[in-house]
Amino acid sequence: MSQQEQPRRPQEPVKYGDVFEVSGELADKTVAPEDANMMQAAETRVFGHTQKGGTAAVMQSAATANKRGGFVQQGDATDVAAEHGVTVAQTDVPGARVTTEFVGGQVVGQFVEPMPVGTTAATDAETLGLNLQSAITIGEALEAAVQTAGNKPVDQSDAAAIQAAEVRASGTSVIAPGGIAASAQSAANHNATVDRDEEKIKLVDVLAGATGKLQADKAVTRQDAEGVVSAELRNNPNLTTHPGGVAASVTAAARLNEKADI
Repeated sequence: MSQQEQPRRPQEPVKYGDVFEVSGELADKTVAPEDANMMQAAETRVFGHTQKGGTAAVMQSAATANKRGGFVQQGDATDVAAEHGVTVAQTDVPGARVTTEFVGGQVVGQFVEPMPVGTTAATDAETLGLNLQSAITIGEALEAAVQTAGNKPVDQSDAAAIQAAEVRASGTSVIAPGGIAASAQSAANHNATVDRDEEKIKLVDVLAGATGKLQADKAVTRQDAEGVVSAELRNNPNLTTHPGGVAASVTAAARLNEKADI
């Protein structure tokens, strides 16, 4: 093999910010072998195996590249992962199970697994404090989003989804001054000027007690969910909805109402 055909060593280490949507100190950290091992162990505890093409696999690939480049050695761990941990958590919502993976307290992976409503409705309702004897309302669905994505900083896609939900709950296109839609928009505007996530306004700050903040409320329908999903998609640069976020919670509530025929 000629010199030109020799594999080239990476010139720069693979950092967390290169492979995940993270910010702050973690984004600048080199992905280390022990970090990947901790995520593999966490996934195995939750799923019984590591996820094919999942977060642990991505971290292992990045760590291997970094070892090959001489940027890290076997057994190395980043201080962020070592101090704040690597974890995998699951939360059940109506009709789905949300799995979230963290490194140093920041989300590096999240996905939603649909679950049959007939076998999970009672557990889901108990988890979210919902009453299966009556239809789940838009306000209740927004409050449920706090449990799955409460620590997410509010952005324009969240504000648009919340506005769509409030409009459908009230039956009018008028945005109530001081309501949750107005608060969400204010939060999104504020967050756009702030760099540090810990200083940003989170969904929990806007959606906690959402039912009591709405001027009117109604049972969630499929049409309501489609409107909220569309609003969140249109205002996301990647044209995606946030797993476990506002649109996902409203969609899950609509699905449960439809399946339960209430």
